[in-house]
Amino acid sequence: MSLAQRVLLTWVFTLVFLIMLVLKLDGKVQWNWFLIFLPVWIFDGILVLMLTVKMAGRCKPGYDPRNGSPDLRLRTWYLCAMLLKLGFCLTLCARLERLMEVKLTLVCIPLWSMLLGALVELGVNILPDRRE
Repeated sequence: MSLAQRVLLTWVFTLVFLIMLVLKLDGKVQWNWFLIFLPVWIFDGILVLMLTVKMAGRCKPGYDPRNGSPDLRLRTWYLCAMLLKLGFCLTLCARLERLMEVKLTLVCIPLWSMLLGALVELGVNILPDRRE
């Protein structure tokens, strides 16, 4: 998938999600919160599928890990971040639909974990390696 296709896909799913969210918050529709978040989950599912396929491509015979592609650790972090985001969206929708009575702080734990991991990854990428 080219960069232009990925950008267009991102914008389309974001636009559909925001339109559905505004309609729900204005009270124009009485849809389920899980339906409102469906564009987010479809987009995240596509990203998880693409990451999984790229990670599985490293397992094929004849793969040379020295060709400059991002390492497996980075792709694993991306996959974990996507799963944490999906977990946050699921628990948020369950709380908004009143399927479970849980504190909002517990709902936000996957989001905070993802943001903390992103800060660590940013720090690792910014700070230079001091190998002498």
